[in-house]
Amino acid sequence: MTELRDLLAFAHKIAWQAGKITLRYFQSGVTVDRKADASPVTIADREAEAYLRAAITARYPDHAILGEEEGSSGGADTEYRWILDPIDGTKSFIRGVPLYGVMIGVLRRNEPVVGVVNMPALGEIAYAAQGLGCYWNGRTCRVSQTATLADGLLLATRASRYDKYGKQEAFDRLVASAYEFRTWGDCYGYVLVATGRAEAMLDPVMQIWDAAALLPILREAGGTFTDWQGKPTIENGEGLATNGVVLEEVLEIITRYAPRRRNEDNRE
Repeated sequence: MTELRDLLAFAHKIAWQAGKITLRYFQSGVTVDRKADASPVTIADREAEAYLRAAITARYPDHAILGEEEGSSGGADTEYRWILDPIDGTKSFIRGVPLYGVMIGVLRRNEPVVGVVNMPALGEIAYAAQGLGCYWNGRTCRVSQTATLADGLLLATRASRYDKYGKQEAFDRLVASAYEFRTWGDCYGYVLVATGRAEAMLDPVMQIWDAAALLPILREAGGTFTDWQGKPTIENGEGLATNGVVLEEVLEIITRYAPRRRNEDNRE
């Protein structure tokens, strides 16, 4: 446990510092470039990831790193691998909307064991490590106990284009089943579930750096992070978080209305 405590404390520290880097450029009219896949990137993304990589390498030179902007470094058989998304929600960041976050996940033998999501423009940070609980701004947090979607808040990063992934009817049915639906998306929606402010959050498509921090956070908060079939994984290209209580209801709707197909898009 001591090792995980140290990893979590360090991940928390550098996520906070990386958030300060992003704030220097937030709501500043920052220049936007396009990556090879046409997704947006800014100097804030690049500087935040460069800082995180340098800090991790200095503290843990034997650990591997995978980041959205700079790719992989370190050996494939390394026990620990850090997964970095310097700005999850780049489109929100570019538009001056505060619903973006710095995400850090740590894998031990490919199992997500540490997660931190820092929402610097909101002054919120959620963090967890396996067996150590989940925390939100320094205090323990838990998912809600709302028992049905009919009484719950459903969130999603997007409200359209689910037909591209064979999920449109399932999405429509989930929205119709929920008491309330909002697109408070990207990592912010998952933080809302982990802290008891929403019951479910979904994404039809994700990359591993969008997901690595979330599984330990949701699990330690008493909830679930899975793919759309209910498998707890960060590698199947999609995301579904729940308070655990509504998971069976959500999966029943998905099973009926969303045939399985591989995602081919990406999320910024």
